[in-house]
Amino acid sequence: MKEFFIEDDRIHLHAKLDMPEGKDKCPLVLLIHGFTGDMEEPHIIGVKDAILDAGCASFRVEMYGHGKSEGAFREHTLFKWISNVMRATEYARSLPFVTDLYICGHSQGGLLVILAAGMRPDAYKGLIPLSPALSIPEDARKGSLLGQPFDPEHIPDEVEIWDHKLSGNYFRCAQLIHVEDAISRCKKPVLFIHGDADEAVPVRCSIEAARQYPDSRLLLLPGDDHCYGHHLDLAKKVLTEFLKDTEAVK
Repeated sequence: MKEFFIEDDRIHLHAKLDMPEGKDKCPLVLLIHGFTGDMEEPHIIGVKDAILDAGCASFRVEMYGHGKSEGAFREHTLFKWISNVMRATEYARSLPFVTDLYICGHSQGGLLVILAAGMRPDAYKGLIPLSPALSIPEDARKGSLLGQPFDPEHIPDEVEIWDHKLSGNYFRCAQLIHVEDAISRCKKPVLFIHGDADEAVPVRCSIEAARQYPDSRLLLLPGDDHCYGHHLDLAKKVLTEFLKDTEAVK
């Protein structure tokens, strides 16, 4: 494992690169955590292990204001995360051992994966949104996010979500994002994984989005939560199979 920082607009982003055993060249999966999360959460570690089991490298990057990356959590926005993931993509594509690039993200990171693939459909061979928080932009337009109401026409300077304070700019940026535009631009294979008892992000987010992609798979984990507390092993197995299957189609 190699630990380092990459720079995006003078902000240093914490990263870890794990290589599969016995590989000089291999695909790489860019792996992103979710809102309030980091790269060391059990479900992110589990996904990292599944990526390695598939014979791929895992490239975990913590976004602005999260984990050991720079930036205040209060000031993070989806626009800043989009900039971060574009920089991480450029870095990954520059690595000489990389044969193919995939992108995987959980929750807000899952939303980010879909936006990134819409912006750079040429960059990724496949994408893996995990419990993707695709409801964030629409909820921001309606004025209620993760159970916290606010006036969508007069957004306050600060909103508290899950005991975390966020600048009003988070919601202003989210209101301008239309996920369907990104989905329509990507024709690559997609694997959605979502617990059907998820209380943080409605399972309908993955069900509806999966229908819009021409080449998608959807794994619904029965009775499982947002972070796969009951069926993480099944999620890992299916993720590994997806990567192997996609790589087999050259």
